[in-house]
Amino acid sequence: MSEWIALLRGVNVGGITVRSAELAELFRGLGFDAVRTVLASGNVAFSTGAAGEADASALKSTIERALSDRFGYEAWIVLVSRDELERVIASFPFDDEREGWHPYVVFSSSQAALDELFAAAVGVDAADDVVAPGDGVLYWHNRRARGVDSAFSKVTAKARFKPSITTRNLRTLRKLAA
Repeated sequence: MSEWIALLRGVNVGGITVRSAELAELFRGLGFDAVRTVLASGNVAFSTGAAGEADASALKSTIERALSDRFGYEAWIVLVSRDELERVIASFPFDDEREGWHPYVVFSSSQAALDELFAAAVGVDAADDVVAPGDGVLYWHNRRARGVDSAFSKVTAKARFKPSITTRNLRTLRKLAA
């Protein structure tokens, strides 16, 4: 079996409601096994056929099309294998137990978007945001007191990144990998 993690972008915010039970039902209806949703922010762990059998690009397209059809929005996901997710988690470069800080990982299907975000991070105040490149991701430590008002958070929220990035807290990722 191939084990996958689908990270949905922009659900349960901005008027797009996707309930966990309906999301799991959709994935089961697509023929996936061991479907498990984590939190109500669009996180699905699932498996497909024999190991190595699934083509990630085809899976991503199938899932996005099904989400769009079922829930009526322009769906976009990041799809990673369980092995990839475990490597991302293990490589988190900051002290994730640092008091007063959020440990985040920024995912994207566009390396160009990650490169642009990392370039923008060079000018942010390290007292609020610390960003480091990873393998296909950016690692981000954000001071809780600043949160969505921090400079880097505002860059990630720009409209041009909406179709290509999604961010998850490291704790959520650990639950997905469990």
